Amino acid sequence: MSRTPHAPDIPASAPGRRVRLLLCDDHAVVRAGLRALLSAEPDIEVVGEAATGEEALAVAAKQRPDVVLMDLSLGTGIDGIEATRRIVAEVPGTRVLVLTTYDTDADVTRAVQVGATGYLLKAERPEELFAAITAAAEGRAVLSAPAANRVMERVRKPHAALTERQLDILAQLARGLGNREIARALFISEATVKTHLARIYAKLGVDTRTGAVAAAKAQRLIP
Repeated sequence: MSRTPHAPDIPASAPGRRVRLLLCDDHAVVRAGLRALLSAEPDIEVVGEAATGEEALAVAAKQRPDVVLMDLSLGTGIDGIEATRRIVAEVPGTRVLVLTTYDTDADVTRAVQVGATGYLLKAERPEELFAAITAAAEGRAVLSAPAANRVMERVRKPHAALTERQLDILAQLARGLGNREIARALFISEATVKTHLARIYAKLGVDTRTGAVAAAKAQRLIP
């Protein structure tokens, strides 16, 4: 397991700021291959590795990476879904980007519901992986084509119309803004943002910010 000193808390989107990445996969050869691939990308720095969900949680808590690249199947111990849920809940500011071979409805839905910022398949091209890592670090939802199709199928059903204000908030969510930033941008209170978010989730049938953005894009409610 490789570790580097914890870097200062500088936004991942800051000019010249490298995306700090943690790799989590139970196969050492996969981690080695990803590390070698990513080492050629100047905007990404691998700051640690983990072979289990528990190890990923511990390293993420210590290193505070911008993004965790998470496999779903991790052998013994907690799986990638539970690891994602706990990292999202316990390590604020760290995004989880799922990278796996599985694209079933259940896997995609569960990953999005527990807070994964993105979902990619291991068959993606390197440049797509690089772009997804950068987007995830900025808080933007990223879905591979098969995963996007799964989400689209899930949301292809009648839904209550969103208000203009709720569409405004969705647009800000798609930019990766937090509640406080959305409140400032729209000149409303954080409490109002939270109320609207709860209603948006209910109308779209989702439980997370990432899920709301994915569902809204699938229904072409936002660009």
